[in-house]
Amino acid sequence: MELNFPELDGPVAQRGIGIIAPFDLALERELWRWAPLEVSLHLARTPYEPVPVSLEMAELVSDAAHLTAATRNVLHVEPEVIAYLCTSGSFIKGLAYERSLRDTICRAGARDAITTSGALIEAVRKLQLSRLSVITPYDDILTGKLHEFLHEAGCEVLRSDHLGLGGGIWKVGYRTIAERIMAADDPAAQAIFVSCTNLPTYDLVEPLERLLGKPVLTANQLTMWACLGRMKLPMMGPGKWLQNVF
Repeated sequence: MELNFPELDGPVAQRGIGIIAPFDLALERELWRWAPLEVSLHLARTPYEPVPVSLEMAELVSDAAHLTAATRNVLHVEPEVIAYLCTSGSFIKGLAYERSLRDTICRAGARDAITTSGALIEAVRKLQLSRLSVITPYDDILTGKLHEFLHEAGCEVLRSDHLGLGGGIWKVGYRTIAERIMAADDPAAQAIFVSCTNLPTYDLVEPLERLLGKPVLTANQLTMWACLGRMKLPMMGPGKWLQNVF
């Protein structure tokens, strides 16, 4: 008997993105919502560190040995690009350090590499931004490191807000995040950056962009945008200012 089911011609040819995530990431579901059908995400995590979200934790999860091991853990499934999905871990020591993280991942065997903070700088340059408002879930010290990173990239932070959380960032509700984003907006800011890959933002981007009339750039959104841009694939989901830019 001949099988004549169109679905048996599949599955759609897979194209992979390797994701190196901090041990406490709880928002894998957000990443998948940005990805087109043919993209699979292959996750590796950094080792558990018994410290709160802080400068110390950002340094621990960006350790070169951890990134090397995590890269090698996903190489076998042949990802086209590997992303270090951590904003704070990639901005804490400036632009040169962010580049060194990408170099570490490539030396471990990746075909191409990005970081979340590197993706932020790519978007800033593509959209020709020089004035931002910022919201983070971090403490004051870690938020200050983000300001320094953006300043080094030639971007002025006009207004900033932070939640001061040491953990459980993925549990923050949309209402709280939306209120903080709106409070952090400055009329002179060209865009708002919402930091941290563990802060849920997917369903807020489109309504807040309509309300505020400017880009709302979020950590997971930018990471996926940068990965998909290298793969010449469209980004799914909200973020109209980024849709046709790469």
